[in-house]
Amino acid sequence: MSALIPLLVILGVVIQAYRELSEPGAWDYWSDRYFSPSMTSSVADVDLGGRRVQALVLHGKIGAASASWFRERLDEARLKAGDAVVISSLGGDVGQSLIMGEVIRARGLVTAVGTVDTSSRIRPASCASACVFVFAGGKTRFGVEGSRLGIHRFTSRTASADPLADAQRVTGTILGYLTKMGISSSVFVEAMSRTGDIRWLSKQEAVTMNLITDPSK
Repeated sequence: MSALIPLLVILGVVIQAYRELSEPGAWDYWSDRYFSPSMTSSVADVDLGGRRVQALVLHGKIGAASASWFRERLDEARLKAGDAVVISSLGGDVGQSLIMGEVIRARGLVTAVGTVDTSSRIRPASCASACVFVFAGGKTRFGVEGSRLGIHRFTSRTASADPLADAQRVTGTILGYLTKMGISSSVFVEAMSRTGDIRWLSKQEAVTMNLITDPSK
């Protein structure tokens, strides 16, 4: 009996873990969180807005657990208010990107789209789809010459009896988030709704909708 109790406990844990991994999207989360993160990061000292700041440089797809991964990288980098997140990504998980943007805003960080070379210079890059919401979290959002911001119409990717209602809920969430971040949500969503393909914004369009708040970089 004494040997049976630990065995039953272990069996219960295994069964619970199996149930959790059987949930839709669960394996994607566990894989992204613990085994193979979809994003990479580095820390660099960069010139942004006429001053030197510490930057967490992000690259890759925004995965199912990217928000938790991102918080850990920020804690390790010890960025302070006014420091930067420099990102290049073609998108990924919308929900995770919104959380990442909220974290950026809560910590008073600024954002820019780009990569950083070995001389700590910011080079042009692309930020599209869900990545734009991470960028939108910046207290100041710098426009790097040559970098691109791409948006498109969002649709629900989950099985649903009413995909239109799901799409409307996603759009409503995005509208609220953009408004909170000081972006002209109506202009943004109008531009976003025009196509299901990525539409690359001109710098002037991004400035007009207040997506870029400092175009000088």
